[in-house]
Amino acid sequence: MNYLAHLHLGGQQPQQLLGSLYGDFVKGRLDGRFPAQLEAAIALHRRIDAFTDSHPLVLSALARFPSERRRYAGIILDVFFDHCLARHWQDYADQPLQQFTAQVYRVLAAEPALPGRLAQIAPYMAADDWLGSYRDFEVLEQVFNGIARRLSRPEGMSGALQVVDKLYQPLNDDFRAFYPELQAFARTALKAA
Repeated sequence: MNYLAHLHLGGQQPQQLLGSLYGDFVKGRLDGRFPAQLEAAIALHRRIDAFTDSHPLVLSALARFPSERRRYAGIILDVFFDHCLARHWQDYADQPLQQFTAQVYRVLAAEPALPGRLAQIAPYMAADDWLGSYRDFEVLEQVFNGIARRLSRPEGMSGALQVVDKLYQPLNDDFRAFYPELQAFARTALKAA
């Protein structure tokens, strides 16, 4: 799962929204580095990733990718699943996507000490509505190119959009089957926290 799904699943309080994003930018042990609610959201982010990475529906979706793409299939699938979530948002959320993303951007703007790279990208994320723009399939090419720039072997992401275009319907079906299970997992984890 990528940014949008983590934000959707991790709780709607400001500290939960922040922690849902921090999970991609904060590594290692937490041990009181952040407020308790924020650390709980980071821990949930990590649990969501572990649940997703080992789920049979996700493993089946990854197996759809050509063998030469398998090394990057997880990254590509995470982004594509955010596209599916944005595109079918009304099926999974009570508030409109634009309202939800505006709330996230307000929370980010109000936080004076975002960690590392998140502090650098948050203004661009809000200005260009990264989260809402996932619903447009063509935007994924920009996302894939941005990811490629941060990889040691960026050529592995070359042509990623064409791959998911060919696999669009079965991967979309995989998302539609998997996401309700992930929502149930996250709800249970939030209640237990």
